[in-house]
Amino acid sequence: MTYSGNPEIGWTPIADEAERATKLLHPDNMFPRPARRRVLTVANQKGGVGKTTSAVNLAAALAMHGLKVLVIDLDPQGNASTALGVEHRSGTPSVYEVLIGEVSLVDAASVSDQSDNLYCVPATIDLAGAEIELVSMVAREARLKEALTTEALDEIDPDYVFIDCPPSLGLLTVNAMVAGDEVLIPIQCEYYALEGLSQLLRNIELVQGHLNPSLYVSTILLTMYDGRTKLADQVTSEVRKHFGETVLRTVIPRSVKVSEAPGYGQTVLTYDPGSRGSMSYLDAAREIAEVGARADQ
Repeated sequence: MTYSGNPEIGWTPIADEAERATKLLHPDNMFPRPARRRVLTVANQKGGVGKTTSAVNLAAALAMHGLKVLVIDLDPQGNASTALGVEHRSGTPSVYEVLIGEVSLVDAASVSDQSDNLYCVPATIDLAGAEIELVSMVAREARLKEALTTEALDEIDPDYVFIDCPPSLGLLTVNAMVAGDEVLIPIQCEYYALEGLSQLLRNIELVQGHLNPSLYVSTILLTMYDGRTKLADQVTSEVRKHFGETVLRTVIPRSVKVSEAPGYGQTVLTYDPGSRGSMSYLDAAREIAEVGARADQ
């Protein structure tokens, strides 16, 4: 990248990062709107793969570039709510009340402090017991779908909806798959990357066969890439060989900044907008937006 600042100073890494940060926070080009509203379930029952991190940072990148985005935090840990700076103490209207029918979607949604285009339905500690409560409910697998009607979503009018699932294949994740059209699977570039993936794909097939025929895996995102290791390249090529064009071209690098950001109640795009992690999520979001803009999707 060419540094366009003071020629007497010349190029430095800090100047380069500052220029990238400026372009992110004040973008010239907005992302194209999707041909239709996209509802993506972000799922992987394996913990620590960058699932929540990917959901919130992709959502933030899309929102910063002119699209309206809703994140539904369906993980009782509430990490997505934390990263988006949304209140999620017990007693706050949350996805739990939405699931049991006490609160409407629009009443539970809050605007993130990081973008006026970014909304979040938070998860509180009450969600921890929701799977047990859901067992006895009528149409227990479709509670979230019933809440995400076209009319309910139209009140917020998002272009994208990301549903952040817990690291399990339980009833909450099934609810997310029934409610969504697409599945986005983050896969880390590490030794056990594909462990458990076959079980996730089987569950997706079961949901397709019995509950949501339109569900499909639309996007696979490779995370925690460490270019210093041969293993990362082996995992990357293996995943691309199996899943083809479903895998985004952009790979998310292992990054301290990405890990630090949630501790400050921020996405990496606001915490350190010029960092490699931030730029990578921006590029991944651009790919997703370009796919969504195609009318044949």
